[in-house]
Amino acid sequence: MKNYFIEKGILIDDNQVNLFNQYKDLLKEYNEKFNITAITDDEEIVKKHFVDSAIGAKYVKGKLIDIGSGGGFPAIPIKIINPDIEVTMLEATEKKCMFLNVVIEKLGLTGITVLNGRAEELAKNIKYREAFDTCTARAVARLNTLSEYCLPFVKKGGSFVALKGDAEEEVKESLNAFSILGGKLKDKINYNLFESKRCIVIVDKIKNTPEKYPRGRGKERKSPL
Repeated sequence: MKNYFIEKGILIDDNQVNLFNQYKDLLKEYNEKFNITAITDDEEIVKKHFVDSAIGAKYVKGKLIDIGSGGGFPAIPIKIINPDIEVTMLEATEKKCMFLNVVIEKLGLTGITVLNGRAEELAKNIKYREAFDTCTARAVARLNTLSEYCLPFVKKGGSFVALKGDAEEEVKESLNAFSILGGKLKDKINYNLFESKRCIVIVDKIKNTPEKYPRGRGKERKSPL
């Protein structure tokens, strides 16, 4: 396992390898009950879930919220790589939240919590709105929709970090959404993840998000900004 991380410039120690192995076993065990991922091969889990998520760790700072965490990607690998950060995982599906809490307990992770809810609702809550230094999301929605879910959680001076596939067109179509929501494209980092093309899109929060966003009632997907 360690070699896959090293190949992508990520140094992990034996304790972190042990945590990832426990995580992999739990993912495979609970996937039979909760249908968490279509990727079930050991090597593919490490490469396509763990390493891909961990690559994003260097772009995360301060207090993190991860939107649509699903099986814990990218939040849990980022937490394993950088144990000092405070992490909140937001997931709408209750069974997946149960799984995430099992992983936290079994791996003995601290400073990481799970919220069962929807981004378009929680982003209106004063407790969470513009309360985080970084917001991450991976494989949740197209970028123009995703930015409306994510940028309202980011405080001014923070960043929205999206882990995507080949997203050249998505970035172009999302520039208007970034601007409306108080963001500005900082960078798009392209890389090869073994056999596939991936990229990380970083959007800096330069001003507060207008109160009416996110719009809710599915408008983020039906009528993207």
